[in-house]
Amino acid sequence: MSIDLSGRCILVVEDEPLIAMEIAAALQSVWATVRTARTLHEALLHVKEPTLSVALIDLALGEESAAALCSLLAERKVPFMIYTGYPNIPAECKPDAVVQKPADPATIVRAIAALLR
Repeated sequence: MSIDLSGRCILVVEDEPLIAMEIAAALQSVWATVRTARTLHEALLHVKEPTLSVALIDLALGEESAAALCSLLAERKVPFMIYTGYPNIPAECKPDAVVQKPADPATIVRAIAALLR
């Protein structure tokens, strides 16, 4: 991959540990700084980070919905991408991009790089 995300901080919000690790490793391989969150509470703490460049969000976090996270990211003007297996995105979530599960990590990296251009 000829993508360079050095200097970019990416939040990966995913409740499945193996999926989160695979995505984080792919992003780190293109020199991004990665923060991961498995719950809505953890994600909301990371959104306050001033260096946050973009977020990748799984909408269904166990029994929690990430809709509140979408609103906060939009309020802070942080671009975000929804990564989901569900066909419907809640009306309050207006993502900059959507990637349907399952997707290979390289596809996710390319989509995030496109958001940051």
